[in-house]
Parts: sequence; C-alpha cells; structure tokens
Amino acid sequence: ASFMVFYYKNEARRNGLYLLQNVLMFSIQFISFVQMTYTTGNTDLIFFMAFQVVILFATLLLFHMVYPQANRLVVNNMCFLLMVGLIILTRLSLARAVRQFIIACASIAIGFFMPFIISKWKSLRKLTWIYALTGLTALGVVLILGSATLGAKITYTVAGVTFQPSEFVKILYVFFIAAAFYKATDFRQVFLVSVAAAAHVLILVASRDLGGALIYFVVYLTMLFVATRNFFYLLAGFGGGFAAAIVAYKMFTHIQIRVQAWRDPWSVIDSTGYQVTQSLFGISSGGLFGLGLFGGNPEAIPLVSVDFIFSAITEEMGIIFGVCLALVCLSTFLMIMYQAYYLRDLFYQLLAFGIGVMYIFQVFLTIGGGAKFVPLTGVTLPLVSYGGTSVLVTIVTFFIFEGLCVLRAEEHERAVERMERMERMERMEHRKRR
Repeated sequence: ASFMVFYYKNEARRNGLYLLQNVLMFSIQFISFVQMTYTTGNTDLIFFMAFQVVILFATLLLFHMVYPQANRLVVNNMCFLLMVGLIILTRLSLARAVRQFIIACASIAIGFFMPFIISKWKSLRKLTWIYALTGLTALGVVLILGSATLGAKITYTVAGVTFQPSEFVKILYVFFIAAAFYKATDFRQVFLVSVAAAAHVLILVASRDLGGALIYFVVYLTMLFVATRNFFYLLAGFGGGFAAAIVAYKMFTHIQIRVQAWRDPWSVIDSTGYQVTQSLFGISSGGLFGLGLFGGNPEAIPLVSVDFIFSAITEEMGIIFGVCLALVCLSTFLMIMYQAYYLRDLFYQLLAFGIGVMYIFQVFLTIGGGAKFVPLTGVTLPLVSYGGTSVLVTIVTFFIFEGLCVLRAEEHERAVERMERMERMERMEHRKRR
C-alpha cells in the first residue's frame, strides 16, 4: 500500500489506500498484543494496547482534519513504525515500552505545531549562522561536560533528564545548510559552509559518536551537490571522506575494533564480535515467518532494544516482516524526495531533501549494522528503537516535512490562480480586439 500510493498523483485519490494502511496497522497491533497477552497471562497489555490505539487513531484523524493539504503517507508510516517499535519493546521490556509511549505522545503533541510554524514563519531562512553557532555550542558542551555512554560522549543531563543533544542538532544542521545554500552557492559560501559542517563532524568524532559524524557528513555532501549540481564537489567530498576514514582508522582503536568485528566477527566472537554474531543468529533463526512473539531469544543480543531492534523483529516476526518494515522506511524516503522535487523554493527544497537523506541513511546504518552489511555505528532505527531523544527528533522532523507539504500545496494553488488570471486577461484582450 505504501508504494501503490505513488500511482496516484493527488491526495484525494489516495484515500482508499490510506484507509487500507490504517486497517492493516491496527490489525497487526491487535493480533500482536492478543498473542503477547495469551503467552504471558498479563491482561494489562490489553489496556496498554487500548491507550496506543486511542493515541494513534487521534493522531491520524486530527492530522487529516487540521492539515488536509499535508501528506498522509508519511504520517501513516510514522504511526506504523511507532506501533511496531512499541510491540517489540513490550515483548522485550514493558517498562521501556511504556516510557517510549509516553515520550511518543509528548513528541506528537509538540510536533503537531510544526506544520503551522513552517508554513507561516517565513524568516526561518534568515537564521543561517544562528543555526550553526547554536549547534556547535551544544555539541561542544557535550564534548566537554557530557556523560560517556558505551565509550561515546553523547549524552547530557539537566535536572535529572538525560538527552542526546546531537539528535536535536541534526535539525539545526539541516536548517543551517539549507539556509546557507539558499543565499549563495559560490566558492566562498561553499568554503565557509564546509568549514562549519566539518566542525560539527570533528566534534562528533572527538566525542566518539561515529554514527552521528557519518550521518552529518553524508547529509552535508548530498545537500551540497543538490544545491550546486557540481560533480567536482561531490567527488572531492567522497575523496576527503575516504581519506579521513583511513586517518581515523589509524588513530582510533575503537574504530579498528568495530571494523574487525565487521570483517570477521567469528574470530572475536567472545569479545567485540559477540553482538554481531548474536544478531546474525537471531536473524537467521527466525526464518521467513519468525518464531512468534516470546518464541525467540532476542535478549541474548546486548543492547537489543537500541542498536539491534531489527534483529529482534526479524527473529520473532520473520524476515519477510523485517523486509517489509525496511520497505515502509524506503517508501517514506521516496515520498519525501517526491515532495522535495516539486517544491519551487530552494530553501524548502533543500530542507526536505536533507530531512529525507538524514532519515534513510540512519535506517541504512542501523539495519546494515545489525545484518553485518556495514560496520556498527551505534545509531538507532528511527521510531522503532528505544530512545527518547531519537523518537522526539524524528517525529518533529516528520512534522516539519508536513509543513513543507502544506507550503507545496499553497504554491500549487497560487500557480493555478496565476494561470487562471492570465487566461482571463487573454480572453479580455481577445474580446477587445474583436
């Protein structure tokens, strides 16, 4: 259904598919929670499911009512991914699932205002270097004063609340690049923006947040290419990134460890390769249709609810379900790119493009890392993995994109009005000549 949506060119003709998506989503949720209740005997899970249904249904309904011009596929997919995450987290840890649900509710409430802000506040493109300075300051504070989590300085605690500033800075970072290249794309501007982007990446590398650094680098390079259409910049960026990766590999022991665990995890299965091998065991043991919820042993994978959530899903819900989950993520990315292509304002176009690349590359790193396709980077699967900051930022980012869809609809309406006005003027001129 996510891909069939692209067959139709306007939202009105897609309504049947959107309804089908919603029916399928709630059916999967109902079946999963009934199975978990039957297996565990914990009837509280039914009440937990009911709360989820109310919130997700209200989100879908209110969104359609408040923002009829926005894109429903991304919101449908967002709710589906949240639902899958809550199912697998409930199976792994009910306490974590409840906490994730509360954070998701608060995030949806905050994100609901984003389309209005994006569509009405036209001065966002003027805050170019404010975005950069704010982001660099936040990352610098974490580097100096932050807490180490699994060897990486990525979290900061304020008033007892721990969060990951680099997730919030992602949004500022994309806004910064879009605003900078909206103003100019000459060599001087490219150089200045590149220096600022490199500063973000280097701070993340120094904090040992390798996954975040890689995402920031790829987002900048792709946005630079889209803004300038200059293949030299693209090739130079890839060359510089490759050289930097070699230098980082030589300098940092933890990078060498991760690469070794990726190349041959079986040789270090008792130490650094344990996570990857257990992840592969989980994926393969589930087969095509999975072992059923509570039928597998995903707890054998360290950090399963964060870095290896995809492995837990495929073990108990099946490889087919896991592949379909990845395809839902892909359809979300394609819709973001589709909308970005039709936006006429360069700032908004770059903003949508950056959001799409940031999202899909994080999905690629998480799924690829768990399947030993790429080295582990320690990033979460957006909306599915356990992580409050990640969930909040992803939901807000998706609603920012919905604001861009509202702007695109307004652009289309103005274009139609201009065409109709020109046609009326031509008819009047024709009558005068007659």
